[in-house]
Amino acid sequence: MNVEVTPLPGIGVRKDFALSNGRRVGVVNHRDGQIELIVSKTDDPDACVAALPLTIEEAGALANLLGAPQLVAQLTEEQKDLPGINTSKLGIKANSPFDGRTLGDTAMRSRTGVSIVAVMRAGQVHPSPTPDFTFTSGDLLVAVGTSEGLDDARKILSSG
Repeated sequence: MNVEVTPLPGIGVRKDFALSNGRRVGVVNHRDGQIELIVSKTDDPDACVAALPLTIEEAGALANLLGAPQLVAQLTEEQKDLPGINTSKLGIKANSPFDGRTLGDTAMRSRTGVSIVAVMRAGQVHPSPTPDFTFTSGDLLVAVGTSEGLDDARKILSSG
């Protein structure tokens, strides 16, 4: 997929790509920090049909919604020839006993055999988190392990 980056003098930067139906979808990052999700008209890629202003938190949540499944799908595809190995995304909820605690505090690897290979937070991917990586509510963890291990990991993150 080819993402085009277009400077918008006095405004900021537009980053977008073409959908299969001919429309373009993208983001405008304004110089003042404002973020807009944009969708172009089919017959005029420079004219917008919709522009949705997003807060940084909203942009991060949207990035997590779109990015985590894509990352998990990519890892799943890469591991399809390895029987018994599964990839899943696990969430840190506000009531999780590990909200505000570190990966090391979970003892995830020794308790379940599951490896946390990345953490998605506010649209940013943190690959290969170290044991001192501190979780926060809303984090999406990309985990690799057996089905049983992933089930156990979910239980640990929700109840300790």
